[in-house]
Amino acid sequence: MAKMNMLQAVNSALISAMTKNEKVMVFGEDVGHFGGVFRATSNLQEKFGKNRCFNTPLTEQGIIGFANGLAAQGSVPVAEIQFADYIFPAFDQIVNETAKWRYRSGGQFSCGSLTIRTPYGGGIAGGLYHSQSPEAFFAHIPGMKVVIPRNPYQAKGLLLSAIQDDNPVLFMEPKRLYRASVGEVPEDDYIIPLGKAEVLKQGSDISLLAWGAQMEVLEKAAQMAEEQGISCEIIDLRSILPWDRDTVATSVQKTGRLLISHEAPLTGGFASEIAASIQEKCFLHLESPITRVCGLDTPYPLAHEKEYMPDHLKIFEAIKRCVHF
Repeated sequence: MAKMNMLQAVNSALISAMTKNEKVMVFGEDVGHFGGVFRATSNLQEKFGKNRCFNTPLTEQGIIGFANGLAAQGSVPVAEIQFADYIFPAFDQIVNETAKWRYRSGGQFSCGSLTIRTPYGGGIAGGLYHSQSPEAFFAHIPGMKVVIPRNPYQAKGLLLSAIQDDNPVLFMEPKRLYRASVGEVPEDDYIIPLGKAEVLKQGSDISLLAWGAQMEVLEKAAQMAEEQGISCEIIDLRSILPWDRDTVATSVQKTGRLLISHEAPLTGGFASEIAASIQEKCFLHLESPITRVCGLDTPYPLAHEKEYMPDHLKIFEAIKRCVHF
């Protein structure tokens, strides 16, 4: 075991994958010569050469189009989009090529070996174009997987699983935690299954659900609620697509209440899909309406970032409203 922050854990996973499989290659804007804007790919070019870790032009559509071609002919590309906010020029490639290539070819070809890494989310004073959380857009695409880790241990295990998976995976890294989150991480290979939520804490009064950086906020709110005698069950969803309905439903059937929190805007956010599915499965068990504590329905504001973010105080107040409904 070694102490790592999330960037070091991502870097360790990439080194492990590239060492184990010579078909794995890493590329994106500035990833080669100095390790990318956050240094997640530091030293990969020195270790594995310019043919396996290299810079691309500033063209997200070109990065994913190139990655699709590599994946379709047998390589294992790990493509980095420098910020999740800049993934939208590549949206057509991801939606109409990456996710559909296996289906449109009748299984003759596939982009299943492609992993797309991208940092997402706010909390770093990044303003309008460096703070968005676009996971819900990609949850609407059959043929993709969408994965979001909450800490360094999860980041390495889930990223190694994503690279080994035979489906294309969008791996979204909460950049607010890149250097803030530090933990014990095995130096050897290990994997964490995709599509499986994790119950971090058992409780009896309310189920709290989030993913990525929002888990830390959720746990802080739960601690405040516990001090007032409210027993909280805490769940990290980890995979947005596919998402673990059974684990969430089992929890809600026990507690009778569900609160979901994410940084993305409320309207059309992935919490909406969870709420709709869980009320279908758990309607007769619910003691209060399913509650969503999310970002505001505005472009991400720089000057009002604190007001925009769903913080622990907003979640704490929502927990009380749920329990005392």
